[in-house]
Amino acid sequence: MPAAPVDEAEGGKPVGGRLSRAARGALADIGPLRDLPDYRRLWFGQTVSAIGQQMTAVAVAVQVYAMTGSAFATGLVGLFSLVPLVALGLWGGAVADTVDRRKLGMIGSAGLAAVSALLAVQALLGSGVVALLYAAVAAQAGFFALSSPARSSMIPRLVPREQLPAANALNTVGMNLGMTVGPMLGGLLIGVYGAQAAYLIDTVAFGATLYAMWRLPAMRPLTDNGRRASVLDGLRFLRDQPNLRTSFLADLAAMIFGLPRALFPALAVGFYGGGPGTVGLLVAAPAVGALIGALFSGWVGRVYRHGAVILAAVAAWGLSIAAFGLIRELWLGLLFLAAAGCADTVSMIFRNTMMQVAAPDEMRGRLQGIFIVVVAGGPRLGDFESGTAAALTSPAVSVVTGGLASVAAVLLLAARRPAFLHYDSRHPTP
Repeated sequence: MPAAPVDEAEGGKPVGGRLSRAARGALADIGPLRDLPDYRRLWFGQTVSAIGQQMTAVAVAVQVYAMTGSAFATGLVGLFSLVPLVALGLWGGAVADTVDRRKLGMIGSAGLAAVSALLAVQALLGSGVVALLYAAVAAQAGFFALSSPARSSMIPRLVPREQLPAANALNTVGMNLGMTVGPMLGGLLIGVYGAQAAYLIDTVAFGATLYAMWRLPAMRPLTDNGRRASVLDGLRFLRDQPNLRTSFLADLAAMIFGLPRALFPALAVGFYGGGPGTVGLLVAAPAVGALIGALFSGWVGRVYRHGAVILAAVAAWGLSIAAFGLIRELWLGLLFLAAAGCADTVSMIFRNTMMQVAAPDEMRGRLQGIFIVVVAGGPRLGDFESGTAAALTSPAVSVVTGGLASVAAVLLLAARRPAFLHYDSRHPTP
């Protein structure tokens, strides 16, 4: 048998072994899942719940459209979720900084499970009341916004600082599994068994999150200065911390200027001569790219200049969106959208890590609450911006100029805040 090829520069080690190590280094670092049982249970529970919640989102949209036959009525689902997300996201962040975060997370998850159970009952009974679905969506958004800052701010208490980038990459994997697997599985189940099947599975799925949180230690505040946590204090803290503020502004620039999802129906027809199926592909492409980016995130733990990577990732997002606006081949357009999703994942990993490392524990809940507002409000402002620009010019011009505006915003942030480019996670400053 011939000997395996070796690389002399590597001291005669087999080439195959070196390639295998390189491949392992490129894949997501599963160290937090392997080494930290509390984090492992929480990650699994939240991933299962994310899949269930996306199934429920599809089921609600299907039910509302079946009851009304109106795309406008179906679109109102997003509006009914936005207000609770913004209002309770900020308040939930303040609450998370004053109570046991574990208990708050359990209350939110139990509330979400209860709403899914009620949705299952109304589907089984065939109530036909659209207002009930709107109320359920608002309640779901409220429970999510109340508990999400608590769940997110638990991570730095469970994971050592050096493993936070890997943990945030794994969190992104779980989130994008929910966004890709959930709708597909939900659509299949709804088509065969009805909306009640999706709701029932979502209800059961929350058991995984509740069990994970039940096994956690208490997550009470590390410091107690005798003052009630204030939302305004969180906003003031963010105003006075230039690095954290810049990370939020970079994300807003990407979402407001460079997110053309409101134009996907028009682009599907105008660019590609397609229909609803093409719209579905356009919607799914960024999530697929984001999942791929998270799966191949083994390198993130070896990078310390988080600010520079965030700005580079947002610039890559903008350039990918601008290129998408110039393309008329569907497969190539989907490729650029996937590239944008991958860049967004990189930005999210490092933004979350910066917030968790640079912010003190007593402020993490409120910052996570503000983060929810940015994540919920930014894309909706982006829908308005892209739709307005398309009405004044054309969908293609709106997409291209929006992507380039994201790049211009990044360059402006880099010029106004050069210290952000030199932010070093080994010596974090908010």
